[in-house]
Amino acid sequence: MGLLKEIDSYMDRDPALRSRLEVVLAYPGFHALVFYRIASWFWRKRLYLVGRFVSHLGRGFSGIEIHPGATIGKRLFIDHGMGVVIGETAEIGDDVTLYQGVTLGTTSTAKGKRHPTLADGVIVGSGAQILGPFTVGEGARIGANAVVLKAVPAGATMTGIPAKMAQPRSRKQPESFVAYGTPESVTNPDSRSIRTLAETVKRLEARVAELEREADERGSEGRSEDRPPRVGTAG
Repeated sequence: MGLLKEIDSYMDRDPALRSRLEVVLAYPGFHALVFYRIASWFWRKRLYLVGRFVSHLGRGFSGIEIHPGATIGKRLFIDHGMGVVIGETAEIGDDVTLYQGVTLGTTSTAKGKRHPTLADGVIVGSGAQILGPFTVGEGARIGANAVVLKAVPAGATMTGIPAKMAQPRSRKQPESFVAYGTPESVTNPDSRSIRTLAETVKRLEARVAELEREADERGSEGRSEDRPPRVGTAG
């Protein structure tokens, strides 16, 4: 029954799917989860080597690396999936979506909690890196190729390197699934700053040119006033 719900979560979030059998036969994200569930069972029975070996088999079969020590909730959807890495102390809530190339990693080699926690409903776009033992809040969106190094508020959209909030949670609009974690209306906050700076520079250049013209005009008038009157000669 649990696996059927996992399959249905793929059906709900991937418009390309045509049948449940397609998920079972052709979706590496689903394969990786099956291997993870088995590896995790061995890990929690303290059969660490067996758990790691099963995890290694799953990585080779699916191209997705999930450490058996990670904690994963229900209905995780890994789309495409190649290159996804989920670290040992990572925690993932229910109904989370990860795209290809995502890393739930760490910047520390210390023991203990060192990987991120993703709350329910988080969407992480392709190539995004979430590094550290902090929480990404419920319903947050992480844009493609973002590098997240600190906690993310619930419902926020994060983009850029390092990631910054591009859009807070909207209370006027209902929550909806956003493919790759990047709404069409969102732009990188750094690009907005650069655009504003460029517009400011353009205005300053226009003002400088205006002042230079005024200075030239005043200089021409001054030279005309200083010029001595012309003296006529008798013919």
